[in-house]
Amino acid sequence: MEHALAAAAVPTTAAVPTTAAVPTTGAVTTTAAVTTTAAVTTTAAVAASGTIPTGGADLTAASAGGTTLLAGPVPAPRDRRVLVVGWSSFVHGEATAGDVASMHAVGTALAGAGVQHDLAWSPVMCPPGQTPYDELDPGRYSHLVFTCGPLHGWQVRELHDRFAASRRLAVGVSVIDPADPAVTGFDEVLHRDLPHRAEPTVDLAAGHEHGEVPVVGVFLAGSQPEYGDRQRHPEVGGVLGDWLAARDVAAVQLDTRLDPRHWTSPSTPAQVASVIRRLDVVLTTRLHGLVLALTNGVPALAVDPVAGGGKVAAQAAAWQWPAVLSDAEVAAARLDELLAWCLSDEGRRAAVHRAGLARPQVGSTLDRLVRLL
Repeated sequence: MEHALAAAAVPTTAAVPTTAAVPTTGAVTTTAAVTTTAAVTTTAAVAASGTIPTGGADLTAASAGGTTLLAGPVPAPRDRRVLVVGWSSFVHGEATAGDVASMHAVGTALAGAGVQHDLAWSPVMCPPGQTPYDELDPGRYSHLVFTCGPLHGWQVRELHDRFAASRRLAVGVSVIDPADPAVTGFDEVLHRDLPHRAEPTVDLAAGHEHGEVPVVGVFLAGSQPEYGDRQRHPEVGGVLGDWLAARDVAAVQLDTRLDPRHWTSPSTPAQVASVIRRLDVVLTTRLHGLVLALTNGVPALAVDPVAGGGKVAAQAAAWQWPAVLSDAEVAAARLDELLAWCLSDEGRRAAVHRAGLARPQVGSTLDRLVRLL
């Protein structure tokens, strides 16, 4: 069986994309989600009556519940520049997949209509080379569009002061209290839900076309005292974490430990295996992360966190699996090469092939045990 488990060739060069920059526009099929949404008024009196304005009319200076609406005509298209913001724009907000997708959907709709616009991001979410929201000049924008999430909180209220000279609209939002200054400060609100007033509308995130990225299951071993001062787990884990964060992959933190008391942990090996089968690749510093991946025909990128080699390197040798690194070999370039190979058709075929070859070896070991009894 040793000859049957010949090691597959691993390419020395390969390209793995780093984390993609957040574009200024997303993808959406039509603007229908924006244009057909019901509008709620920004004045307390009309909000109480349930009247739905059509929007698009010139606004004269008026006071509504302490909020001054934009005076004068809507800027002509040639003077129009829109800033799209959301909770993903605020330093003291949060970025969710739905919030970001909704902003991209609005951006794509504006681009399709030929409207100049920018998407505003917090410093954490801001792509390299772009200006974060807090540093933008409000005077550049004729319009501000707030997208997704609840119209509530001081972060939203501050928009009305900072962009007082801009026409302010909200779209795809939840209105909890129509009289809230966070709501009444907008000139128009195209809601997704409004208590007891109108039918809810589909969230804008559904209009963004999502791409696909590799799904990587990550099994990282904690401290293993049996290896004494040869342990390099924190150092290896840090390198892997930084490397993963800079790659455009969907990393899923997993564990081989079982605990039937908690739903957050798997209860049986079958549950772990069922998750692994749905992955594109496994990244592991655990022996059984490697074994369960290959057993289920999923390529594994294994790293031995023990100086001089421990059980992970030994198990990779038993499988004659080529995608394994020692603690001293862990570096971004080498990880990129092995990940690209694991994601290739060759890598998948190699994992499936080894799954078939390994089972007879396990049977041979168990036969030996039985004979010794």
